[in-house]
Formats: sequence, structure tokens, C-alpha cells
Amino acid sequence: MKTIVCAAWLASLLCAPAPARAQTTGLPETIPIFPLESPTLFPNASFPLRIFEPRYRAMIADALKGNRIIGMVMLEPGHEAEYEGRPPVFPIGCAGLITEYEELPDGQYTILLGGLVKFRVMSEDNSRPYRLARVAAVPEPLDDRDTAALTRARERLVELLAALSDQFGDVQIPPGIPDEQVVDELAEHVPMAALERQRLLERTNPLARATTLVELLEARIRIRR
Repeated sequence: MKTIVCAAWLASLLCAPAPARAQTTGLPETIPIFPLESPTLFPNASFPLRIFEPRYRAMIADALKGNRIIGMVMLEPGHEAEYEGRPPVFPIGCAGLITEYEELPDGQYTILLGGLVKFRVMSEDNSRPYRLARVAAVPEPLDDRDTAALTRARERLVELLAALSDQFGDVQIPPGIPDEQVVDELAEHVPMAALERQRLLERTNPLARATTLVELLEARIRIRR
């Protein structure tokens, strides 16, 4: 199935303010986790979701009464037979803050999650109908050299997006958007296999993700020639 990134949607996300970064000590030890078939959230980006399953509607209702933090994780392959239970998930996920929400008349929710920080699942707590996990934050340090390299990688990504406008549309990235946000929004929305996106999430920091994205887009240009 061919997937095309919606340029207007991506541009609107890039124009939104970057979510406040969670400090390592600021992530609660236990958070609700929402497992899906593909990673949907990166630390410096935002992602919209529609919540319809009763157990996860309960999760959102509880989160809105508390700190509004939930964790997004990817289900391991072969989860289908156990989906209604608690099938295995990849250990690395991303915590997000519910920055916007709407409760619909039928009890479903639409939410906007702002990425905060990656985490590692240490264990699970089965005290709720939905899934809770004990987690440890996974910081993504960047030194001055990394920051300079990230800016160069962002410039290369802009060039590659322009060269691939037939696939991605005319994506206009405002110059004032932080490099980390640009990279992580692209990491969420550039079409790729779910496992490939999970490996991208697991990279050390935004510079490592940017390097991988550059390689991915350059490969697509080579294939097209």
C-alpha cells in the first residue's frame, strides 16, 4: 500500500509549539501505556489519536483527572491472538502529554499528544482494566557538536523533501521550528514499516534519527533514478 504524507497536515504540526520536554526526574514511575501496531509518538513531536476501546477510554478519563501523561508503545509481532489481553510490547516507548482533547457524545475521545521523553518498560502493574507500566526515562543528550550536526542534517532533510515533492507534497518547514521537532515530526510521518519506525525511535537521540532519515530519503531518490 502506498502512503503519501499530507503536506498541509505535516506543516500544521510543525507550526504548533513544541511540547515542553520532560525532565528525567519528572516522568512518573508508573504511567498508563497504550499499545498500538506501530510507533506513533516521538519525544519532540505531536500526534492526534482517536480513542474508542472502552478500556482505553477509561485510561484517558483517568489521565485527564491526573497528570495527563500516557505512554505509547508498539506491540510485538504476533500479538493478534492476545490483543484483548496483555500481549508483549517493545520495551522502548515514548511518553506524551495530553495537550488537547474532546470527549465525543458516544464516549470516545479525540486527543493530541505532545511527546515528552522516551522510556523503558521495567514491569507492568495489572491493577487497572487498561495497562499500567513501571518505567524509567531514557534521556537523549546532545552536546554542542551534536547540535551543530543536527542543524546540518535538518538542512539536508529539507533538500531531500523538496527533491521528493512528488511523494510528500510541497512541505514548507518554517525556519524558526526547532531542529529536534522537525526531525521527530518527520520520524512520525515519513512512510516506513512499523518495525523500521520502532528502530528509529530507539536511536540514541534526534541526531541519530536525523542521520537515519537522511539515509532513508537518499535511498528513495536512488531507487527512483
